Amino acid sequence: MGETPQIQDLSLPNGTPVETSSPASSSSLLNRLQLDDDLDGETRDLFVTVDDPKKHVTTMETYITYKVATKTTRVEFDLPEYSVRRRYQDFDWLRTKLEDTQPTHLIPPLPEKFVMKGVVDRFSEEFVETRRKALDKFLNRVADHPVLSFNEHLNAFLSAKDLNKRPGLALLSKMGESVKYVTGGYKLRSRPMEFAAMGDYLDMFTQKLGTIDRIAQRIIKEQSEYQVELREYGPVYTTWALSEAELHEPLEGVASCVADCSNALGELTQDMSEDFLPVLREYVLYIDSMKIVLKKRDNIQAEYEAKLEAATFQKEQRAAATQVPTDVEKCHDRVECCNADLKSDWDRWQNNKRQDFRQLLTGMADHNIQYYEKCLAAWESVIPLLRDKQPQETETEED
Repeated sequence: MGETPQIQDLSLPNGTPVETSSPASSSSLLNRLQLDDDLDGETRDLFVTVDDPKKHVTTMETYITYKVATKTTRVEFDLPEYSVRRRYQDFDWLRTKLEDTQPTHLIPPLPEKFVMKGVVDRFSEEFVETRRKALDKFLNRVADHPVLSFNEHLNAFLSAKDLNKRPGLALLSKMGESVKYVTGGYKLRSRPMEFAAMGDYLDMFTQKLGTIDRIAQRIIKEQSEYQVELREYGPVYTTWALSEAELHEPLEGVASCVADCSNALGELTQDMSEDFLPVLREYVLYIDSMKIVLKKRDNIQAEYEAKLEAATFQKEQRAAATQVPTDVEKCHDRVECCNADLKSDWDRWQNNKRQDFRQLLTGMADHNIQYYEKCLAAWESVIPLLRDKQPQETETEED
């Protein structure tokens, strides 16, 4: 594993981040700028990175900001490169705006904001790095989306110095609110089979992830306890070696071996905590987001069914052929549009899931192989020390 980047302390009297919008020059960003076709055959023209966490201390609060670097060839942006600093609540603002203005699309989840006090230090390097990775993944999922990536709020997030002063955003928010809440008060008769299958799959997937997460938590706890035992176990051989001249070297070898195994176990546990569990939690949140979109789709269909039933009843009452009301046709169009958006995002989500879990399981296999190889090498290093003593002992007996 690479080293966790250091968090820099910046004391600002008014809480204003040091860096504002400026051309980006991140080497990691340049490495990403390969205008090739991605796995879906789509040419990427928007690249973003989230890095360089900095700690800000003001008279009112302490918080972390991250540098968001952007490189793009899109005409919607005034410049080809940007570099701004954003804090968690800015990412939360972006996601809320995307959810409001794109209610029929699946919005990627953010890492959870709150942590239990006394359990995790939210300013620790490990926590900040884990959150940085999650924020980077969130922003890249949005930037890779064929619809969300063109949202006006994303443009503002990536380029504006002050998110609250970007013109034109208030109107979009109001429009999103009207779409978000227009579908209340209707009851769906039955969910279409393909969307019912989606719901069943999400329920099953939630159960599987929950079980894996609980077991993984127990494994991490047991590994941590075992590492504590190893740290106490090794020094016993060191103190024993002080009183055993003939066995001093092999006993020291065993102590060193136990220490190496303890360190390897610590690395394995850390990998599981920082790489494995966050992916599980991200997909639990992803499932919640998908269920929300499914519910919105159901509400839109329920509204259409109710309006169609009312129009049919009125037609029967009049006993004459009448044209389908315009609002019913518009509602039907909304259902079709929502269905298309949901199915497209479902396919994209499934593709991302396959890639993420293939990479996750490959990494888990590699980490376990490395752990056992280190332990094997450590114990094998002790064998020569034990064998070297055997000829000397034989010669002593012959004398």
